Amino acid sequence: MTTDFLPEITGSFANPASENPTVAMVEAAYKHHNLHFRYLNCEVTSENLKNAVEGAKAMGWVGFNCSIPHKVDVIQYLDGLGESAKLIGAVNTIVKRDNKWIGENTDGKGFVKAMKEVIDTKGKKVTLFGAGGAARAVAVEMALAGAKEILIVNRSEERGKEVAELVNTNTNAKSSYVSWVDNYSIESDSDIVINATSIGLFPNVDDQLNINFDSILPEMVVADGIHNPPLTHFLKTAIAKGCKTVNGLQMLVNQGVIGVKYWTNVDVDAKVMHDELKNVLGI
Repeated sequence: MTTDFLPEITGSFANPASENPTVAMVEAAYKHHNLHFRYLNCEVTSENLKNAVEGAKAMGWVGFNCSIPHKVDVIQYLDGLGESAKLIGAVNTIVKRDNKWIGENTDGKGFVKAMKEVIDTKGKKVTLFGAGGAARAVAVEMALAGAKEILIVNRSEERGKEVAELVNTNTNAKSSYVSWVDNYSIESDSDIVINATSIGLFPNVDDQLNINFDSILPEMVVADGIHNPPLTHFLKTAIAKGCKTVNGLQMLVNQGVIGVKYWTNVDVDAKVMHDELKNVLGI
């Protein structure tokens, strides 16, 4: 008979939140490994982020995720940052350690692990769309994984140059900002092309990157950080052109495994999480 009715609480703060299937895969992992934990998916606006973090602390949560648009803003409400989060300047996983709330970043690590299953990243040229929290993580981790050159394609020059400088200052890769003009053409010598924006995220699944799709070449590896839907217009186009692809589900599972380890100290079964995602998303 169960006598402990107080599970450890984890969760996610995002806006929007309803499209995020993380709750399904994490709860599946908790159940599979008989962990007395729960995961709550919470929609939190920017103006309520501080209160949400203080609420998690007050209620004794052991940690939580932060997704769009809170990955940078949440830092001011934490007690410290892990090494990668400090370097990246963005946080997606928060863990309580010795009564202090520490921000970590598992986005880039999860992405690189998924990429390495398809291509050796060493010495490769990367075209990266976006300069937000996820893009910062992917750019840094791809550089640390041996990418030779990373082009940051973004509308905002200030944010784009900031990410490029982050890579140049802290890694051996060469990075530069490129203005995202209408119908942008991907440079033909790009080995890896990554969408790290929210374009195409549910429910706006018909939204398309403002690029010249004819510039996607069959020898390129194309990746999309969006997990819902796992097959975006961008990836469908790349598959039709014969490209190898990496979808956001793979990244989501990989970074989720790392996050759950932070909270529970258990290495959970990635297949359990992936199978549950495929089940709830009907794929």
